[in-house]
Amino acid sequence: MIDESKKQKAAEQKERVRRRINAKVDQENYEFIPAKKQIDYYDNDVEQRVAVYARVSTGNVQQTTSYELQKKYYEDFVIHHPNWTLVKIYADEGISGTSLTHRDEFNKMISDCRAGQIDMIITKSVSRFARNVVDCISMVRTLSELPHPVGVFFESECIFSLKDDSQMALSFQATMAQEESHIRSRSMETSLRMRLDGGLPLTPKLLGYSQDADGNLVINPDEESTVKLIFYMYLYGYSTTEIADALTELGKKTYLGNVNWTSNSVVQVLRNERHCGDVLTRKTFTPNYLNHKARKNRGDRPQSIYRNHHEGIVSRDDFIAAQHLLNNAKYGNKSILPELRVIDSGLLKGFVTVNPRWAGFKPADYFQATASIQPSAEVENDADGYEVEDPEIHITVEAGDFDMRGFEITRSEFFDSCHRPYVIFQDKKIKLSTACVRKFGKNNSVEFLVNPNEMKFAVRTAAKESRNAVICSKLTNGIYYAKEISGAAFIETLFHLFGWNTDLKYRISGSLYQKENESVYLFNMNDAEVFIKPCMMSGKNGADTQTVTVKPLSVSGKRVRAVPEEWTNSFGSQYYLHQHIFPPVESQSETDWKIRIVGQLFETGEKIHVTGFDELRRFISKELGKGITEEKANE
Repeated sequence: MIDESKKQKAAEQKERVRRRINAKVDQENYEFIPAKKQIDYYDNDVEQRVAVYARVSTGNVQQTTSYELQKKYYEDFVIHHPNWTLVKIYADEGISGTSLTHRDEFNKMISDCRAGQIDMIITKSVSRFARNVVDCISMVRTLSELPHPVGVFFESECIFSLKDDSQMALSFQATMAQEESHIRSRSMETSLRMRLDGGLPLTPKLLGYSQDADGNLVINPDEESTVKLIFYMYLYGYSTTEIADALTELGKKTYLGNVNWTSNSVVQVLRNERHCGDVLTRKTFTPNYLNHKARKNRGDRPQSIYRNHHEGIVSRDDFIAAQHLLNNAKYGNKSILPELRVIDSGLLKGFVTVNPRWAGFKPADYFQATASIQPSAEVENDADGYEVEDPEIHITVEAGDFDMRGFEITRSEFFDSCHRPYVIFQDKKIKLSTACVRKFGKNNSVEFLVNPNEMKFAVRTAAKESRNAVICSKLTNGIYYAKEISGAAFIETLFHLFGWNTDLKYRISGSLYQKENESVYLFNMNDAEVFIKPCMMSGKNGADTQTVTVKPLSVSGKRVRAVPEEWTNSFGSQYYLHQHIFPPVESQSETDWKIRIVGQLFETGEKIHVTGFDELRRFISKELGKGITEEKANE
């Protein structure tokens, strides 16, 4: 049923609206004030301060012509508008438009706009203003929102940014300009790859070389001696800073013609493989065409090596030696190729010494070194080809002795006593427990050894003059405390050997073996305890998307302690088996013991023949005009 009162009320409201709309204006008491005329490019009767922006992306001669023509054209263009005043022509030459970086003139123009000195900007096209959609749109909007709005007129597209209907057209044109830059970038990438694959590597200007008519590198006799002097001085033992100072004093010029050398400029010469006659392509690449930031190529892009591409100034072996020295200088190593030594007998048979200042050895080198003395445990076959099982350990119990079969030696790790000897691997550092370093006492100079086949790690006392020695403790108030030992040069290799995660912390208990003044701790890396950050403990439970809550059995500080799964089924190893984990000291003769044996040299397969000491010295003396000091020669 229709409610008559509501119907009547609605009719009255409509009538009031009609009366209000049709109300007559009292012209005697009304005044209309028009808005000031909006600036439009097509209005020539409005006084405007005009700026012109021109840009060319490269600095070659053809682009210079375009650059000058743009400037001349717009000077005449402004003159033909009598009410326009040319503020300035802002021009960037040889600058890309995909980024605002290094576009000094463009940024100066925007700054002048903010200062209220410009009313309108004229540019040839959207691509000249910016090839980045975000930069183009955001900058145009910023200018329009200034207290004194500034419009941008794009001549080729006939777009004026202060017009309400310009936004869609401008967005479309800016996108097209950016995509055009993207297409050119991909085209250049394809062209470069075709050139490299076709045997035409790029050979830019280089110290020590000139280019012939075909673009090939030929030795420049005036610069050859500078390159050779740099390599020879570095191989002789001079630092890059000392070499730079010597070259500056001699007045030698860089490939750019500078006479002031720096350590970095010397390193650049030492790092360039073209000096030994080789060419390595695609050392860097630009992943983002918008910011043009180069990144070192670490396998992200294909590379090619052209050996013996041209005549080298130094030998390839000298170049390789220099690279080894450069790679390991930050670890304090001064050797060209440190020796990888493996113990060939005694308690540490098959153990390989770890050089704490050398990053050149790989996991395969350690495995091969150990295998050269102690082949990996493989399944043996008898004469008929059948597998031979591991020999059983026979235990003889004398009359009156207690039979210990079924008994276990409880793991010391379960008690976690502060007096327990252990080693910790964490954050590229190694640290022995207090119990270990106090057993060593004043003999706190130690060496690390590893046996990857048996998954064992050893720490033995060493002479302070040993090349592989590190200090494991510090003396404070007459008491030795454990000291963190940097493992930046080799720790990743050890983690790889043990199959560990570099984000975790590992702790392994060890056993001490001593004889007279010599000591060694042996650690079984299969018995490593792991300390995990709580944030790494949550995960997904199969098909169920709910997060699984992990309740740790043990917590150490801010980390959760994890132990090998085998530990959960026993208290430790069987009593009699425990005696065979490491060779008993009592069964070792003095000859077999050999804890301090230096070890035999293992060839890693890399043999280089560096220029001889006398030849290096003779050439350097000749170039420097004086003899080499005895101090440098004896270092």
